[in-house]
Amino acid sequence: MSKMDAVVPTKLTLDSKLKFRCHKDIKCFTKCCSNIDIMLTPYDILRLRDRLGMTSEEFLTNHTIAKIDEKSSQPILLLQMNDDEERRCPFVSKEGCAVYTDRPANCRYYPVGQGTFKKNEGEIEDFYFVIDEPHCYGFDENKTWTIASWREDQKVDKYDDINKDWKPLMLRKNLPGKGLDEKKQMQFFMASYDQDKFRRFIFESNFLNIFDIDDETVEKLKTDDVELIKFGVKYITYIMMLKESLKLKKDASEYKKK
Repeated sequence: MSKMDAVVPTKLTLDSKLKFRCHKDIKCFTKCCSNIDIMLTPYDILRLRDRLGMTSEEFLTNHTIAKIDEKSSQPILLLQMNDDEERRCPFVSKEGCAVYTDRPANCRYYPVGQGTFKKNEGEIEDFYFVIDEPHCYGFDENKTWTIASWREDQKVDKYDDINKDWKPLMLRKNLPGKGLDEKKQMQFFMASYDQDKFRRFIFESNFLNIFDIDDETVEKLKTDDVELIKFGVKYITYIMMLKESLKLKKDASEYKKK
């Protein structure tokens, strides 16, 4: 049975109800942490690398797999699972999740899934659905939620808020015959996932001589990783020519030549 087969084809809203509970004494405990592809967002990576005391590069090298999305030619990151028959999450044991308070958004949502689509006006709208897998006994538990109260309980709203401007980029599709070249793929990867490298790029290259960034933002980018994630979206949007999200300085051409 594939994960898509487990999706209940009913579109849910924040007011929709769900009966579910997961706990250590349930006989399927941690079975949902195997044989699954967990796509990582920029904020997922920030939380996990800080939890593990790693640099961005160390975390990306040791715990992720990069793939190129066929529809957008953009790089996406998946959590690297154990290389065994179960493909078990490396952070999970029989006792539970070792990074539970910093687990990715996809893990927080489960057994709820979140989908996103573009409206005609270019705005995006989220919707929700249930993932009902045969091994899961959580649906037999006597605990009722709304989707909204489940999100609040799992503290996933902060993840969604930080990633909200990044998500529309993932809905982008290539025009026929016009995929991203390797250089733009590398820039997308850096600005989305490798926060340490992106910060060095901003402060150790001609970046601040080329782009007109106000002093307050510059100071935030030095130490605030969440601001860096949000700024990365602006940079990606600019280099992919989706919107003039950044402004060039008047003498930027001179530094570009250098």
